[in-house]
Amino acid sequence: MEIKMKMPQEPKAKVMLWTDINYHEMEKLNKIQSIPALQTALSEVLRIDHSGPKQGILLNLYVQTMLYCREMHFKPVQTSTLLSIIISIHKVNVETVFNNIANCHTYCKELLLCHSVRRPPCSIDLYKLEEVTSIYEYIYNSYMRHYRLYKSVFTPQIKLDLSVTYLDTLDQNVAATSESNDETQDLCLSPTKSEDGLQGKCLFHTSN
Repeated sequence: MEIKMKMPQEPKAKVMLWTDINYHEMEKLNKIQSIPALQTALSEVLRIDHSGPKQGILLNLYVQTMLYCREMHFKPVQTSTLLSIIISIHKVNVETVFNNIANCHTYCKELLLCHSVRRPPCSIDLYKLEEVTSIYEYIYNSYMRHYRLYKSVFTPQIKLDLSVTYLDTLDQNVAATSESNDETQDLCLSPTKSEDGLQGKCLFHTSN
């Protein structure tokens, strides 16, 4: 199976208000207290099939993010935006099989900056400075520290089958073989006189 390998890209950060979860969906999610029920609700809202192991890993990440937002007493718009930030970072991570942790880290910081400084329409002041600091620590501990784990689970494994041919050596072998064949075909002693004065005969001959 041939796999097209995409090279790492440098994504551009943008404001993510209500990108993946709208206001009404967020209100319903905040009313759910049971973790299994929250997983089911998130899988429906984000359209994730939670029957597979990979999807289960993502749902666990999103549920833990919801619980973190509740501990921080975030507003619905803040919780929805943080979930979209984490979803976006994960997409950047798994879009390529190559190591792009530097791009993910830079993208994470740019996304937080977009939601902590008021410069419409490029950025808004959704989070306070202390909240940004806490969010960065949370993303680092919950996702960035496990970057390679998410990469290995959600991207195909690439194996390199390498064979090397040295052209110089190959040319030398071909030339040596050609010279050897020429010498074999021409290897016939010229007539000489023996000690008794008789003319010698050709000792070697080639057969067609």
